Amino acid sequence: MEFINKLIDKIVSNYLTEPIVYKHESELQLKYDALMKLKDEFKENKELEQELLMVKKGLIGENEIEYQLMKSDIGMYILRDIKVKYKDLTAQIDYIVITPIYTYFIECKNLMGNITIDSKGNFIREWINSNKQKQRIGMPSPLNQVENQRNVMKKIKLEQASSLDKLMIQKYFEDYNKVLVVVANQYTILNMTKAPKSIQSKVVRADRLNERIKYDLKNAPKDENKDSKSKMEERAKRIVEKLCINENKDYYLEYKERFTQTKNTLKSELERFREQRAKEKGITTNYVFTDAELEELLKYKPTTIETLIKLKILPQIKIKCHGQEIINEIIKYTKNT
Repeated sequence: MEFINKLIDKIVSNYLTEPIVYKHESELQLKYDALMKLKDEFKENKELEQELLMVKKGLIGENEIEYQLMKSDIGMYILRDIKVKYKDLTAQIDYIVITPIYTYFIECKNLMGNITIDSKGNFIREWINSNKQKQRIGMPSPLNQVENQRNVMKKIKLEQASSLDKLMIQKYFEDYNKVLVVVANQYTILNMTKAPKSIQSKVVRADRLNERIKYDLKNAPKDENKDSKSKMEERAKRIVEKLCINENKDYYLEYKERFTQTKNTLKSELERFREQRAKEKGITTNYVFTDAELEELLKYKPTTIETLIKLKILPQIKIKCHGQEIINEIIKYTKNT
């Protein structure tokens, strides 16, 4: 009985029974940390705020996927934010997940609004904007994006493979290296009723990600060999240590240089004022001044209401509602420069 127990323990120890995050570092986290550090140095910088919002959304999406994967009882290695290069081609892969049978290339999408995939495989995004108007636009296919990323990895493997292995890679690579687009926003409605079946199996909400992987593993061919824990770890190690490129960017300095160029421009100050004024009055920014009117304000820089009226940059109603405040912004800027 003791021999049988030892044999069972040995067999079990050869196979992974829980998820392991092999690479946790994220470029988005580095960017977020740098932007938060710069936030106090560049107060009310619209460009920085927009960049921070975009990076934060992406980071929340990535974190949600890691959270969901770590909740599972699937034996797998999780590699986050992998960047590889083949000649002039670079691929940034949000996640590579290595299971005993399949490897998954995952593209994370954390978007506001809902996503519909039509019968032709087009991705269409719908949302309500700040003016409570319904917006509907086509978006670049995230599925094509992650398939291209996988293809870069395939090219790398082909370049490094022997002649016999090259034949195997050409024939089976897509079968064992699957792609997934994961929608991370829990409020997004994903409509795929008319989408081709070949796409339906490749797009999933984050809260259904583990189900998708389990389904694939359960329905794999019965005679399919499963990789041991050591073999999976070896593959993860090779990707991280041999294939993954690290650019060692200092995002703090990179962002600082970028935002220093736009820190105190009159344009950025007037754009900030326009955004704030529109929010205060509950109107769209064009009702404060349009981009074309902004260019005229930047050209002439009026510092009195009389000059503003004489130049006819703005219609009378805008001058009445916002004219003095605009003049104040221009005067404040000219005094500080």
